[in-house]
Amino acid sequence: MADDHPGALRRARLAFRGWRRTRPFWAAVWTALGGFVIFYLPLAPVTALLHVGLGGITGMAGGAILMALALLMLLLPSQRYTAGIITVIVGVASFPLTNLGGFFVGMFCSVLGGVMAVGWMPAKPARKWRRLRRIAAAEAAAPNS
Repeated sequence: MADDHPGALRRARLAFRGWRRTRPFWAAVWTALGGFVIFYLPLAPVTALLHVGLGGITGMAGGAILMALALLMLLLPSQRYTAGIITVIVGVASFPLTNLGGFFVGMFCSVLGGVMAVGWMPAKPARKWRRLRRIAAAEAAAPNS
């Protein structure tokens, strides 16, 4: 029974790795982290806040939107462009609307996550890459006619 556990743990890790590679996982992590920072800072003590009132409301709304966009990136990777662009817009808008975009940390993390989502491409199978390299090598070796 003890031997089954490491095998099950390894299978779960490999399954998670396969799932993670089919979606912009790290973009969603950075976006959620930025959203959490922007969401959490309005809940900080009043002495740490630069704006009280509207900054707190927009900070909580912006943070919630960013965390929802991170979830969208994970669940619908085909919508990564839309989610990435909206993430960058909300991240930059958090600078004037909230406490300097979560004191720059939340803004930086969310913009980084949005850019990563737009630039992410799904992993290609290794066989396809090897085949493409063979074709390119054969074309390079062929004499020009």
